[in-house]
Amino acid sequence: MADFTLTATPPLAGYNRSFGSVSLKAPANLAIVSIALPLGGEAEAEKAIKSAFGIDLPEIGLFNAAQGETSMLMRLGSDLAFVLFPCETPDAEPRVAKKLKGAAYTTDQTDVWCALEISGTGSLAALERICMLDLHPDAFKVNAVARTVMEHMGAIIARTGEDTYLLLSASSSAKSFLHAIELSIENTA
Repeated sequence: MADFTLTATPPLAGYNRSFGSVSLKAPANLAIVSIALPLGGEAEAEKAIKSAFGIDLPEIGLFNAAQGETSMLMRLGSDLAFVLFPCETPDAEPRVAKKLKGAAYTTDQTDVWCALEISGTGSLAALERICMLDLHPDAFKVNAVARTVMEHMGAIIARTGEDTYLLLSASSSAKSFLHAIELSIENTA
């Protein structure tokens, strides 16, 4: 019997392309773990999160990045957050669970989402074409995060810099999501 080794690979692994003033890439080794705050245990969970990552759990619709941007906490709801961090091995969830010491519920989301980072002076124009949110800098400030729809696909968008956005969408439609973003960039360049 032949020996086979399977290796998990993100659906857009290694993608990195420039379109004039816009850069689009798939972040390497990005782990995503959801953190659910237990009913009645929110204060303890928030304290554990602060201790584990060195940053406060942000308000809903915002994210906080740890010193050196080694991890990012996205607050998606009153009892739900995502922690994103670089992780080369498939043990992201146990790492987070160990840090939180049972104060919150954790679930590995790494294989559920595909991630793209879009940056450059034309990134806003490209996103405004396919995103239903008001992304004007006065309305969607740096550190803002929101769930939305882009080209009929569910997505999460985070504004990580003046002209930089992190986009998450279902890994099952990663190629379609990538195509929609590429096409929008090409049509606005």
